[in-house]
Amino acid sequence: MQPALADALSETVAGAAYIQGPAVGKFATELGAYLGGAHVVPCANGTDALALALMSLELPASAEVIVPAFTYVATLEAAALLGLRPVLADVLPDTFNLDPAAVEAALTPRTGAIIAVHLFGQCADLEALHRVSTQHGAALIEDNAQAIGATFQFAGGATAFAGTVGEVGTTSFFPSKNLGAMGDGGALLTRDPTRAALLRQLANHGQSRKYHHQRIGLNSRLDTLQAALLRVKLPHLPAATAARQAVAARYDAALAGISGLRVPARDPRSTHVFHQYTLTVAEGRRDDLQHFLQRCGVPTMVYYPLPVHAQPAYAYLGYQAGQFPVAERLCASVLSLPVHPRLTPEQQEYIIDCVGSFFGN
Repeated sequence: MQPALADALSETVAGAAYIQGPAVGKFATELGAYLGGAHVVPCANGTDALALALMSLELPASAEVIVPAFTYVATLEAAALLGLRPVLADVLPDTFNLDPAAVEAALTPRTGAIIAVHLFGQCADLEALHRVSTQHGAALIEDNAQAIGATFQFAGGATAFAGTVGEVGTTSFFPSKNLGAMGDGGALLTRDPTRAALLRQLANHGQSRKYHHQRIGLNSRLDTLQAALLRVKLPHLPAATAARQAVAARYDAALAGISGLRVPARDPRSTHVFHQYTLTVAEGRRDDLQHFLQRCGVPTMVYYPLPVHAQPAYAYLGYQAGQFPVAERLCASVLSLPVHPRLTPEQQEYIIDCVGSFFGN
C-alpha cells in the first residue's frame, strides 16, 4: 500500500486542487458503495459531522439530545455547542452500548434526537433504538466513528451497515480509526438524498451556490489530500477488519477462562470490527493490570477514565455521582489491549502471556 499512498500524494500535489478536488467526490462515491448505497457527505472531522447532523434536524433551541453516559466527550460537545441540552442515558454492562430502556426513561416532550454510539466497533441495539425513536418522534443519529463496516441484522432478516439506519450517521477518519486518514477527516451518511443535499450545503457555509447562503453553516471540508489517501486505504478495509477480528478471536480463546477478567461480549445481531478490544477487569485491579503490562512493554489504553457527567465542562447539566452506575463502573474497570491488524501472532502471544501471569495463570 505504501507506493500507492505515495502516488496519491504526488498526484494531489501535481494537480494542486487542495480544496474540494476530484478525489473528494470519488471517495464519497466509493465509500457510499461500500456501505450499501448510502449517500456520503465528507467533512473536516467526526465532531463536525455530529454537529452537522444535529444542524440538519433544525431542532428548536434547548431541545434535548439523549446521549450515552459512557462515550467520548465529542458526543455531548456537538449538542452543547449548538445550544441543545445533552441528556444522559446509561449503557449496557456487556456491550457498553446505549441501553434502550434507559433511553425510554430519559425521553421527555423536549427530546429531539437520540445519538447511538457504536462503541469500540459493535453496533448498538439498532432494532430497539430505531423503534423508540420512531414511536416518540425523535431523530436517530448514529455515531459510527468506531464501527465503520459493521452490520446489524434485524428480526425480519434485513441487514444494514452501521451508520445507515437512522436519519444521519457520522464517522471519523482520525488516523487511529479502522479507516484512518493521515490527519483529520470525517463524513456523514444518509439514505435520504434530500438530507444529503442539505448536509452538503451546511458543510459549505450554508451555500446553495457560491456566495449565496441560504442557511448558517460551517466551513467543514475533507482535504483533497486526505480523500486521495483514503481512496487508497478503503479497498484494504475488509482485509484489515478480518485481521482485527482474528486478533480478537485469539484473545477470546486465550483469556476467556481467566477469573477476574471478562472478554468483550458480542451481540449476535451485530458484526464487530474491533476498533478496540476492551476487557473488563475485576473491581480494583484494572490500574494494577495496566501498570503491570506497562512494565512488560505492552501498551494499553483506558477508554474512558472519567464518565462524561463527571467532566467539569458538563457540571452545568446537574448530574451527580451514582446516577449512571454502569458507566461509572466501566470507567473504573475497562482496559483496551492492542488489536492492530498488523499485530503478529508472536506479539499477541507475548501480550496474552503477560496478562495471564498477572492473574497467576
